[in-house]
Amino acid sequence: MSNLDGTFPKEPAPSAPPAADAAPPPRGGASGFGVSAVVRRWRRDDLVRKGSLALRGLALLFSVLASVIMATNRHGGWKNFDKYEEFRYLLAIAILATLYTALQAFRHFRQLSTGKHMFQQRTSALVNFSGDQVVAYLLISAASTAVPMTNRMRDNVDNLFTDCLAASISMAFLAFFSLALSALISGYKLATESYI
Repeated sequence: MSNLDGTFPKEPAPSAPPAADAAPPPRGGASGFGVSAVVRRWRRDDLVRKGSLALRGLALLFSVLASVIMATNRHGGWKNFDKYEEFRYLLAIAILATLYTALQAFRHFRQLSTGKHMFQQRTSALVNFSGDQVVAYLLISAASTAVPMTNRMRDNVDNLFTDCLAASISMAFLAFFSLALSALISGYKLATESYI
């Protein structure tokens, strides 16, 4: 509507926004993009790669110890590990875990040092994830199978033979925990990579 003199009334000037609305946008943008977000992701990815290598190294150490302790546990008579199926199974799985973790640790170390992948990235991630799980399950299976027999022996007599059995089983459990954590990291990497 116009005034009597034919002019239109002036609209009131907009007021300043409230202080909460005038705050500067967060660094890196509201959606998590920007230099700081990229740097955080690089650091996280680097930590994941180094953590994965460290866990594979620990799994290698523990599986080597489990196999060596079991293989040298021969004290004559009934005190030879190879007279018992449970302990032979543990030794076989510990050797398998040693071979697997040695190959994976070598491949992982080579990838970190050269920056080149031996296989396609998606294939490598699938092998890591499935291989870590399979070997971890085998380790827990072998260690769990050996525990009841060792407990029965320790109830009757506690000597160097049964102590070595317990030590080998403990190393197999520690190798399992290392590989289980490595499988979690492998699953995380498999789920977060784009592979495009």
